[in-house]
Amino acid sequence: METNTILNIKSSSRKWQIFDATTIKLIAIVFMFVDHIHQMWAHAGAPMWLDIFGRPVFPMFLFLAADSFHYTRSKKKYLTRLLFASWGMIIFTTLLGYVIPNENIVLMNNAFSTFFVTGLYMLFWDWFVEGIRNKSPKKIIKAILFGLIPILSAIPLLVSGMLASNENISPFVPQLLTWIGMFIPNIMMVEGGFILVILGLLYYIFRKYRFVQIIILLLLSAILYIESPAGSIQWLVCLAIIPMALYNGERGRGMKNFFYIFYPAHIGLLYLMSTFFG
Repeated sequence: METNTILNIKSSSRKWQIFDATTIKLIAIVFMFVDHIHQMWAHAGAPMWLDIFGRPVFPMFLFLAADSFHYTRSKKKYLTRLLFASWGMIIFTTLLGYVIPNENIVLMNNAFSTFFVTGLYMLFWDWFVEGIRNKSPKKIIKAILFGLIPILSAIPLLVSGMLASNENISPFVPQLLTWIGMFIPNIMMVEGGFILVILGLLYYIFRKYRFVQIIILLLLSAILYIESPAGSIQWLVCLAIIPMALYNGERGRGMKNFFYIFYPAHIGLLYLMSTFFG
């Protein structure tokens, strides 16, 4: 009798969890597209409220990334794919801005970098937990030391910033260091800031506890509301709790390649439209 009651409770809770992973990704893509319309046409008077659509996008994608990373058959291939996508995005946006300049738009979009660094820390967490479970100090130390790499990798960018104001140094030196820093995954090159990497890692740590994940996002939203300047809308990341609560844990159609193609394609398309018709 008790077993039947528990099963009925789980069944009723599933009734309103109607979104699979693909559905949430598609919703996030639509929101992202609207947000980037403001980015590309802000100089032409695109309304600021368009940015509201973009605030929950990263939390939505990171929430799904935490789930998919756990189930992926090859974490190495997953991270390699994101690393090459990140490098490709850097080259694409740099060349696009150089060949077709638009002084009103700075192309710094590279969500792949955020997902890659977040994925690294998810992997390091797995190593850390495995080390504790197996009582292996070597594994624990390995996880901690590897966790420092994305932090130490930001050194070329820091040095570049210091040398840029030195008149005795050739401009080529800081430019070279900047390029090196851009292609080495580090905490300074993640779009949205390192706080999103921490959010993604916490999603992963508490992957089995949806309520805790939602509380973490609400706490981040509260911090952003308090710390951000008046009029900032960054705290609206909390809107992501709606699709998070409606997630049913199923993959859906997947459409993995579509998301890797759509991201740079829509950035390039909107940039060109703004440049020639904005």
